[in-house]
Amino acid sequence: MKLTLQMKKGVLLVLDALLIQLVYLLAFAIRFDYDFSGRMVSNYWPVYRENLLWILLIKLAVFYLLGLYHSLWRYASIEELMKVAITAVLANASVMAYLAITQQMLPRGIHALAILLDMALIGGVRFAYRVSRTYRDTGFLTFNPQVTSARRVLIVGAGEAGAMVVKELKAHGYQHGRPVGIVDDDKSKIGRKLAGVTVLGSREKLPELIKSKRVDEVILAMPSVQRQVMREVIDVAAGAGVRLKTVPGVYELIDGQVSIKEIRDVDIEDLLGREPVDLDLEAIAGFLKGKKVLVTGGGGSIGSELCRQIADFAPRELLMLDIYENHLYELQQELRKKHPQLTMKVLVGSVRDKACMQALFQREQPTVVFHAAAHKHVPLMEDSPAEAVKNNVMGTRNVAWCAHEAGCEKLVLISTDKAVNPTNVMGASKRLAEMVVQSLDEISQTEFAAVRFGNVLGSSGSVIPLFKKQIEDGGPVTVTHEDMTRYFMTIPEAVQLVIQAGAMARGGEVFVLDMGDPVKIMDLAENLIRLSGFTPGEDIQVEVTGLRPGEKLYEELLLDSNGLEATVHQKIFVEKPAVTAFETLNQQVDELAAEICMQSPETVKAAVARLVTTYTPQ
Repeated sequence: MKLTLQMKKGVLLVLDALLIQLVYLLAFAIRFDYDFSGRMVSNYWPVYRENLLWILLIKLAVFYLLGLYHSLWRYASIEELMKVAITAVLANASVMAYLAITQQMLPRGIHALAILLDMALIGGVRFAYRVSRTYRDTGFLTFNPQVTSARRVLIVGAGEAGAMVVKELKAHGYQHGRPVGIVDDDKSKIGRKLAGVTVLGSREKLPELIKSKRVDEVILAMPSVQRQVMREVIDVAAGAGVRLKTVPGVYELIDGQVSIKEIRDVDIEDLLGREPVDLDLEAIAGFLKGKKVLVTGGGGSIGSELCRQIADFAPRELLMLDIYENHLYELQQELRKKHPQLTMKVLVGSVRDKACMQALFQREQPTVVFHAAAHKHVPLMEDSPAEAVKNNVMGTRNVAWCAHEAGCEKLVLISTDKAVNPTNVMGASKRLAEMVVQSLDEISQTEFAAVRFGNVLGSSGSVIPLFKKQIEDGGPVTVTHEDMTRYFMTIPEAVQLVIQAGAMARGGEVFVLDMGDPVKIMDLAENLIRLSGFTPGEDIQVEVTGLRPGEKLYEELLLDSNGLEATVHQKIFVEKPAVTAFETLNQQVDELAAEICMQSPETVKAAVARLVTTYTPQ
């Protein structure tokens, strides 16, 4: 029968009552040299015997009030030991006070010995419980099927994070895995024990140790690990057919704790071909504080993350505009919970509607605008090029012109690497949108800029959610070409770049991020299959389907690398392409709008190509 918490407290209470009597017996024995027949004993023993009930009640009451029956002794530590010591002193002091009030007396030596014996016996029983549970959980004293069947875990990293992982696994009775060893490159740690687990060797021995220790799972306990090291570890783990997990990053370990629920599977974001871009947002985003900020496309992947990060910088008011109200509602609820003091407004409307945009800008008078509303799906826009032009070009012109008329300080356009030498109408429409804001910057007091970056991991319509869904369905994972490469960044990185650009913009720039080396899509697919616990080509097949309309093998980030200029941030560069006069471009866009409505997709693409000379429709 499993004891309830109240039953356990009752057993402990009875045991303490017996131990208190034993404490005084031992105290008398020690104080009087085990001679219970002497005159001194006969003088003081009756005092104890006549007050036995009161002494028991006083001590048990103090034990209870100071929490000795509320602690989880299974996890007892030095803090509980200190609590026992303080409780013993106060309990015996209370007994002395009671005897003094009733004008009775026991030798001071009895009280001193009672304090020490209380610490030893009362505390000893509790720590004996912890020790017995620890040994039982580890299977050392008894056969524990739960422990012996637990996943065998090898930990990489013998630092503080590694120690916390070991302690967390032990504290949960190895339900989440049993550590069988630690790996660390510091040779001085090899052979030593960390939280009771031996450091077996360096990372070079990882394949050998996984095999010899029959490891089921590897936990990477190095919060500041470099991407290269992580890729090496995952390659070893994947090659051995074991699962790899990791602890949170350093910024998540501020409180110095690692929780079992925070130990997570390695994400594909952990395997980018470069280290994450580190942007000093606190230093550069002051331009948002106290300002009224409008985010168009606020319900999308980029737009919603923009809203989250902007909210951290205390804007005077946050305006979130989108045509799709469901995502806006969810974001509104999230921000209300996280930022209860934030003043925000949800606006449902389309950037295509010029009259609606003019009314919105005149009414709200935003100071800073982040324009993220756009169509971005390449294959879909190839079939509906007119929609790409309406949303990405006309919509951008509407928002930009309204920002100019309203006297906004800045407008930042979210652009894409597909705008460089585009082969699809989506990229061409984004390049044309860049041209619109750059030309308008020449005649406006508003500072217009664009931010161009690569593919965003995890955004709606991106390749990662597609791959994950295909893996969940048992495959195959479809790759359009085995040599296709793309630049990648995470959503937070993309948004940080946008905010950085907003702070740095002086008008007319296209900001570009140094995104390191491009990532091969085939490698990305295979790594994601491995991260999901499968073997590419065996458990999950990878199928090459051929390039889709508008796709190209390699994306570019720059129009002309010779025209690239450095900025104050080593990872961010700025390009200032040639600008067409706004009056000329505006008239050309009007003519484009007039001729696309009833035209075929091929005719629309040809019309766009006349304005974007670098666009080569496929």
